[in-house]
Amino acid sequence: MAPPSGCSLLVIGALGVFALDCFVRAQKNSTLIFTKENTIRKCSCSADIRDCDYSLANLMCSCKTVLPFAVEQTSYNDHLTIWFTDTSALGPLLNFTLVRDLKLSLCSANILPTEYLAICGLKRLRISTEAKHPSPEQSLLIHDGGEREPREKPMLLHQGWQTCMSVSFLDMALFNRESSLKSYSIANSASMASNFPYFSYFKTFPVLSNKSYVVTFIY
Repeated sequence: MAPPSGCSLLVIGALGVFALDCFVRAQKNSTLIFTKENTIRKCSCSADIRDCDYSLANLMCSCKTVLPFAVEQTSYNDHLTIWFTDTSALGPLLNFTLVRDLKLSLCSANILPTEYLAICGLKRLRISTEAKHPSPEQSLLIHDGGEREPREKPMLLHQGWQTCMSVSFLDMALFNRESSLKSYSIANSASMASNFPYFSYFKTFPVLSNKSYVVTFIY
């Protein structure tokens, strides 16, 4: 039997690289953060964990405790899931943080106040309220048309702030209702502080001159 030709070896090698790349992608971990009893646990999980199953998360994922005052602003280009029982820790975790794909799971029957989270670059939002009232998970796709490429690194205006061309405001009171998720977007908003004078967020929002923004309200 004749040995394989150089062309055949090249094809076999290319197929091997492709298979390895697929395997690595399949093994890519997702980030899970859960808050419980004034503690924050940040986990890297190789498989989906049932909502609010803290014991399983600690067993199956690689987790570490993060002190609330030590939470650092970061960005999440892939899936981020957060389990929470109240809104106290969500602001430091999410406000003006770049998150592409976010799932929020309420793990208590608490009534949540009308508070807003301001999230940069959000493309998909999923919410689960099974602990509060039995209903299927909801999902919302956000099309803004003005965001950068998904793999582009966020620019920093100054330390601790990210510039983002789209910002989504999420009304946390929606977890008290069983109605469907809705959103409303305003494109080409060049002066957010003047366009939305009642939103205190924009008084400290890192605005770049000569830039326009997409603002989405989720309710």
